[in-house]
Amino acid sequence: MKKKLLDGILIGAASALAALIIWHAGILDRLEYATWNWRVQFFAKPGPATGAIKLILLDQQSLDWGKKQNSLTWPWPREVYAPIIDFCTRHGAKAVIFDVLYSEPSVYGIADDRELADAISRAPLFVGSLCLHRDANFSTAWPAQVTDRLLFNIANFPSGDKLARLSATFPIDEVASSATVLANVIEDPDIDGVFRRANLFRIFNGKAVPSLGFAAFGTQYANNPGGTGPKLLPQVCSGRFEADCLQICGKSIPFDREGKMILRFRGPSGVFQSYSAAAVIESEILARAGGVETIKDSGSFKDAYVFFGFSAPGLVDLRPTPLSSVCPGVEIHAVLLDNLLTGDFLRDVPSMAVVLSTLMLAVLAAVSVVSFAKRVRHSVFGIALFAPLPAVIGFAAYPLGLWWPIIVQENAVLVALTGAVVLNYATEGRKKAFIKKAFSRYLSPAVIERIVEDPSQLKLGGQRKDLSIFFSDIEGFSTISEKLDPESLTRLLNLVLSDMTDIILDEGGTLDKYEGDAILAFWNAPLDQPDHAERACRAALKCQQKIREKQEEYSKLAGATLRMRIGINTGAVVVGNMGSVKRFDYTVLGDAVNLASRLEGANKFFGTRIMVSNQTWKETSGKFQGRRLGFIRVVGRGNPVEVFEPTGPERDAYNKRFDQALACCLGGKWRQALDLFENLPDDPAARVYADHCRQIVENPGRDWDGIWNLDSK
Repeated sequence: MKKKLLDGILIGAASALAALIIWHAGILDRLEYATWNWRVQFFAKPGPATGAIKLILLDQQSLDWGKKQNSLTWPWPREVYAPIIDFCTRHGAKAVIFDVLYSEPSVYGIADDRELADAISRAPLFVGSLCLHRDANFSTAWPAQVTDRLLFNIANFPSGDKLARLSATFPIDEVASSATVLANVIEDPDIDGVFRRANLFRIFNGKAVPSLGFAAFGTQYANNPGGTGPKLLPQVCSGRFEADCLQICGKSIPFDREGKMILRFRGPSGVFQSYSAAAVIESEILARAGGVETIKDSGSFKDAYVFFGFSAPGLVDLRPTPLSSVCPGVEIHAVLLDNLLTGDFLRDVPSMAVVLSTLMLAVLAAVSVVSFAKRVRHSVFGIALFAPLPAVIGFAAYPLGLWWPIIVQENAVLVALTGAVVLNYATEGRKKAFIKKAFSRYLSPAVIERIVEDPSQLKLGGQRKDLSIFFSDIEGFSTISEKLDPESLTRLLNLVLSDMTDIILDEGGTLDKYEGDAILAFWNAPLDQPDHAERACRAALKCQQKIREKQEEYSKLAGATLRMRIGINTGAVVVGNMGSVKRFDYTVLGDAVNLASRLEGANKFFGTRIMVSNQTWKETSGKFQGRRLGFIRVVGRGNPVEVFEPTGPERDAYNKRFDQALACCLGGKWRQALDLFENLPDDPAARVYADHCRQIVENPGRDWDGIWNLDSK
């Protein structure tokens, strides 16, 4: 046991080390992102602040409206955006946030830009856009009218190039001088192109430039001076970095290893209440004219943060998120604001916690399997217990606000489990492999597994048990074999027996033996199968179906139409290892076996393909449609047996007609039975009964007890 314990610890530690190395190298990131998406999709739901955020989207409907009703071509005149801002202002919005960069003067002239600037000045608080770039191909210094449009004073921010940007694209003077705050609208996706995280700010030329959502969050700390003109916000929010958090505005905001905030998505695209830009513009125009607004819930804009952005496909501002492959880019900024307002942040688990937990899980998994998995099912149980554990931990950590890596621990655990199973196979498995190899030619796989689990069963003996016995034979096989050369006969026999055996094994049957073209199989041993009769009947129907499907192939090899007869009986038999002390088989003995063989032969009398005993038919509990064939007394058995033929549902109506005729026959209504059977001319069983009824009708003195006495096998 000590050696096994040591082996398990070594395997687990090595597995954890390997997984942690590739995790640290970033090789597992793409797989981790997949589990990221699953967790977001599972837990996403609106938060307390979700209803306070509204979106106005310039969607395809708005573009079509502008073109058809107002002859507007793209880009729109900037005066068109003024009603959107005025609508928000008139309905008491807390802040208006525009995810639009007006970096060039309007093609419609300076008056167009001033119209937009005037609307911005009328807004309570307006967050405008600028773009920061990694290269130095744009402006590298702050314009004078922009420096007082920054909101945050952040000290002790991290050095390096993760947050630094070399150049910027600024809005035109009219927009810059009228806006309350300017914010960066550029966010970077993860390596798979999906947006899961966001920067609160970037550093440009020594100043902290907030992202659009962070700037919107900061506006709540400003005192609105009222009146007209730009609402200047001196840097009202001061903050500083402490370890992996930003302390600002009374909040401790965690950062991940990339210096970004992990977004807690609230739902798929559309979770924030959104409005078409065309509808907002029309409402504002109607209101100015004294009409009735088309937007009925405009009161919900009171004290709301209103984002404006593009969602029309042609405007190229759609982004993939864990919840949607196509999401308006402005919605990502809205998610960031939602998280900041609610404060239910997600944070990375410390690296040391990941290392220690990965090592612990891998070692526990390996030790459990190496030390305690003495049989296959024990290994399966260990795998079933430990394999999903990293995912369970990762999902359980999410509601607690912890972003727990799953893939690194999953890799460590799976490698540890694999190593443990391989080690077990190399030791305990050798003995089992020897037993399997030695007996694979003689016993069924199920029997071998039982012997592997309990080698003491390698002895003579059996047990009495109720089984369903299956016996099949190919009709006229002796005649067919006389016409074929040995090679063709072998090829035909191998093909047919392989097809039938596959069906029997698929239904959980145990193949006892082949006797020439005959097959003997049974159910409910060595493993218990409560539905053994049902399995046997289903296998018989499938065998006949296979014969019909492959009749053309069989007939070419046989030179004649191939037909198979099947008999099934359920009863008590002795099942176990039978033979000599040196050579034995797992087989069945008993009268129930003999009856199954007799029922196979009795098919010849009725011209049927499948015949089952009354006991088998009762055990199926009405699962199959079929018909009663009557009572027979077979060779070597004194008591009669009631027999049935299972059929497919397509013969249900026919079977009812046959049952009616048989009832008349067994009731002594010979003339009525004869008429009914003669109306079933294509059925060999019906012809047998019709001939018998006719003889009794023509010879009134004859009597019959309803039992067919069969004098041949």
